[in-house]
Amino acid sequence: MTRIALLSNPRSTGNRAMLPRVRSFCAQHSEIFHYEVEDVDQIGAALRTIARVRPQVLVINGGDGTVQTILTELYHGSAFGASVPPVAVLPNGKTNLIALDLGAVGDPIVALERVLELARGDFRDHVVERELIALSRGDDGAMPVLGMFLGGAGLADAMLYCRNKVYPLGLSNGLSHVLTLFALFLSLVIGMRAAFLPPKPSAVKVSLIRHGQIQGHFSLLIVTTLKKMLMGTNVAVQGGNLGALQLMVVDQNPMALVRATLASMLGRLGSAKLQGVHVERGDEIRIEGERSSVILDGEIFQARKGQAIVLRQTNPLSFLRLAA
Repeated sequence: MTRIALLSNPRSTGNRAMLPRVRSFCAQHSEIFHYEVEDVDQIGAALRTIARVRPQVLVINGGDGTVQTILTELYHGSAFGASVPPVAVLPNGKTNLIALDLGAVGDPIVALERVLELARGDFRDHVVERELIALSRGDDGAMPVLGMFLGGAGLADAMLYCRNKVYPLGLSNGLSHVLTLFALFLSLVIGMRAAFLPPKPSAVKVSLIRHGQIQGHFSLLIVTTLKKMLMGTNVAVQGGNLGALQLMVVDQNPMALVRATLASMLGRLGSAKLQGVHVERGDEIRIEGERSSVILDGEIFQARKGQAIVLRQTNPLSFLRLAA
């Protein structure tokens, strides 16, 4: 009986060292059907093959780009029909935000053992629903790309800075993120400008359909459907069911960034109005600007000149939450 289908991308950074352990674990457990792809273009065919063994849980073992591609294929594809199994994500990528939201932290093998433990019993209490972000660029007619965490404005610049200038130094993920935060502090809080620091954010206009517009220079722009937005914070937005897309925009102002950081650390983000900090919810968001680049689950997207990036919420997919 196939309890778990594990879909691995050997080319993801985390798998270069970990994949032999994953293969060994799967060889010792016949309940796991392990499928490896050589390229993300093979994911659609892989899911059609996996659907034939009818797994109880689909586990993703890959980086942020792999997770994004699989979620997009699951939503738009027809491999599983209306019976898509709950999805679990191993902690493998550089940021691991989706895995963290679902309670998967630390050693990926330990997380895989936990998934197998749940799959052997009644795991219905561990199944949670999550809407996704569907990203499209204006009216270009391309299939929307799906994900769960989007960063823009100064946050996108910082993420690109970390990827292009800090990760190549060969430091650990944790140290790389600390170094990036320090550079972000120098750039956004202190106001330093240097070639080795992230650039000054450009002007961006953010429109929430039916809820108005926010326009200016922002140090942070976050849109997510994850329950925890940033630094483990659950964001509470008053006003009832206003949509699954959580938006946080922080003005390019040192004090606004300090207010947002303190509110996040205290778990009060969104519970009260803060000057320079905008926390909203919606079901459709438009992002426009001279450099309207955004990063969705680790992948970069940029609208053409005069063309907005449009974010819409989707119907929910089922995920497996590993935490109790």
